[in-house]
Amino acid sequence: MTFDPASYEFSQPTGPAPIRASTVLPARRENIELRTEDGHTLVGELALPESGQITATLITLHPLPTHGGFMDSHVYRKASYRLPALAGVAVLRFNTRGTESPRGTSAGSFEEGIGERQDVEAAVRFAVERQLPNRWLVGWSFGTELALMYGAVEPVASQIEGAVLLSPPLHRATDAHLRLWADSAKPLTVLVPEHDDYLQPAAAAERFSLVPQARVVGVDGAKHLWVGEKYASRVLNEIVDEVTEAGSGPEGLPQVWNGPVATAAA
Repeated sequence: MTFDPASYEFSQPTGPAPIRASTVLPARRENIELRTEDGHTLVGELALPESGQITATLITLHPLPTHGGFMDSHVYRKASYRLPALAGVAVLRFNTRGTESPRGTSAGSFEEGIGERQDVEAAVRFAVERQLPNRWLVGWSFGTELALMYGAVEPVASQIEGAVLLSPPLHRATDAHLRLWADSAKPLTVLVPEHDDYLQPAAAAERFSLVPQARVVGVDGAKHLWVGEKYASRVLNEIVDEVTEAGSGPEGLPQVWNGPVATAAA
């Protein structure tokens, strides 16, 4: 059965409630479908602020599906739970071709990052057609490869402001792709865990030196999967700081919420 985001049951606590890993804050959520140029239907979800202006739009590109990555990978799930309410940020999540999650399964099969170019283009096209403003790619692991390979070339380049990368392995993305980002002059923020399995901060700084505008941030204690609320929160703060004018604030995004909340299934 396809998960329906309207099924969250919100209740009003007696006072401010701590925001935990499974806390869902209010938003306008809908299941969506993306259509690729080569005929695939991709499943996803769009979470929008309940009211007020949309400050930014995140188009999220998930980790490697052959190793458990999907639209519900925990940092992206928490982004959709929190950022519409806390920062006015719209969060678009979707499964790339052949990827399965509780939302459903996207058509097609994994294509090693090649056919997935059309998945990226479909997601950006959807965001443009919905008139979602201030659009940013956010890639994690395999998703960083897609952002680097296809974000600085048309038709995507002219439709996004920049990208935020989480744990880039730089396996598929080459120096040629980095030079395209350099030429684009678009902002690139690169969050690199201290204990990453593939590319650690010093090596990342050297590789990304090809992109003068890249901001490489080493995160002490973190690992490739950003496990732990401390590290997930750091990622969300860094994203909001990069993509919104107001940023996350001097203390970071709020850690308590005084309003209706729901709890997601584990």
